[in-house]
Amino acid sequence: MPRDLFALVDGNTFYASCEKVFRPDLAHAPVVVLSNNDGCVVTRSQEAKRLGIRRGTPFFKIKEMARSEGVAVFSSNYELYQSLSNRMMGTIATLCPRIEPYSIDECFADLTSLDEQASDIGRMIRSRVRQWVGISVCVGIGPTKTLAKLANHLAKDYPALGGVLNWDDLAPGRQQKALSIVPVGEIWGIGGRIGERLRAEGVSTALDFARLESRWVRSRFGVTLERTLREINGVSCLPFEAEKPLPATICRSRSFAAETDDVNALLTAASVHTAEAAKKLRQGRQCASRITVFLLTNRFKPEQPQWTLTDSLPLAEPTNDSLELIRTACDIVRSVHRPGVFIKKAGIILEGIVPEGEGIERDLFSADRDLRRARRSRLMATLDKLEERFGAGVVATAGTHLSEGWKMRRDLLSPCYTTRIEDVAVVH
Repeated sequence: MPRDLFALVDGNTFYASCEKVFRPDLAHAPVVVLSNNDGCVVTRSQEAKRLGIRRGTPFFKIKEMARSEGVAVFSSNYELYQSLSNRMMGTIATLCPRIEPYSIDECFADLTSLDEQASDIGRMIRSRVRQWVGISVCVGIGPTKTLAKLANHLAKDYPALGGVLNWDDLAPGRQQKALSIVPVGEIWGIGGRIGERLRAEGVSTALDFARLESRWVRSRFGVTLERTLREINGVSCLPFEAEKPLPATICRSRSFAAETDDVNALLTAASVHTAEAAKKLRQGRQCASRITVFLLTNRFKPEQPQWTLTDSLPLAEPTNDSLELIRTACDIVRSVHRPGVFIKKAGIILEGIVPEGEGIERDLFSADRDLRRARRSRLMATLDKLEERFGAGVVATAGTHLSEGWKMRRDLLSPCYTTRIEDVAVVH
C-alpha cells in the first residue's frame, strides 16, 4: 500500500495579492486590506509589512502614514477573493488527482500516486497558479498533513527555497534542525493556549514536541494532541477528505456601519444573509431544517443596555429555497424587533442540515408538494445561473432591497473584475 503524501498550497498574503492581480501598477507597491466596515488591517502585502504596518491596527491610526508612503488601501472585496480562490483551486486540480480545499486561500492536494515527482509537481503548481491566476503561492509537501503545513510554513519564511519544500527532500539532520527553529505554538493544531501549556512544561519548539512520549501527551492533553504528535513524527492520522462532511450549521452575520432600530434595515440584512446561506446550501446539494435569527446591540458600548434579540423556527420540511427561508427569517425579525433598541449586528443560522431529498414525509398530498418543490427548485437553479453569468445581485428578492441602511461601510472597495460585467477590465 503506497504511503500517504500531501501537499499544502497556500496563497501568499492572499487578499492583498488578489487586489494586485488586475492592478499591475501595484505590483511592487505596499497594499493593505481592511476588515468589515473598514475597521482595521487584516492583510498586508510584503511591502506593507516592511513599512511596519501590523495586522489588527485600526485604519485611522495608519491613514496619514498610508497617504505619505503611497500605501494602497482597500475595503474587503469578498466577491473578488472567492472568485480568484475558485480559479486557484481549479488550477491546482489540473495537476493533482484530488484536492481538499481547507480555506479560501489554501488547500491540500493528494500526491500519494505522484511520490517520485512530488517536488516537481510542487514547483509546477506554484508556476501554473502564478501564470493562470496571477497569485503567488507556497507549497509544502509531507507524508502527513501536519508536516505538509510545517513545510509550507518554512517555504514562506525562507525565500531561498523558492516557495516549495518537500519534507522528504531534507536529510534527517536537516529535518531535526527545521523542527528546532519552529516554535511549538506554530504547529498546525496547537495554537496559543495549548502552546502556553506546553511551554510551561519546557516544550518550546517543534523538536521538543516531537520527542515527547505519546502516552504522556495523551494523559495530559488528550487524544487530539497525541494525534498531532504522531503526525509530526511522520505517521498519517488525518486522512484526505475529498468530500467534506455535512456542516452542523451555516451562519452568516455582519456588523452595520451604524446602529439602527429601523425594521426595514433589519429585514434587509436578514434577507441578504439568508439568501447567501441558501445559495451555499444549494451548492452543496443540502437543505436546512431550522433557521435562527439574532440581532445584537453594540457590545463595545457597555454603558448602554445590552440586548440579544433572537428566535428560532423549524421549517415545514428541509429546504434550500431562498424564498421560503427568507420568508421565515423575516417573520422572526418582525417578532423580535423592538423599536428603540439599536442593533449593531444581525445574523442568521441554518441548522439541521441534511442532503437534498432527505427528511421529506410522504402523504396523500405529496404529489402536489412534489410539483411545487420541483418548480421552486428550477427557479432557484435559474437564479443561480444568472448570478454565475452576470454577477452576484443581478437578480434578487424584494426583501433584500427594503433599505440601504444596514450595509457595511466599504468606501475603498475595488471592482469585482471577474464576476460583474460592468467591472470587467477594459484593454485599450
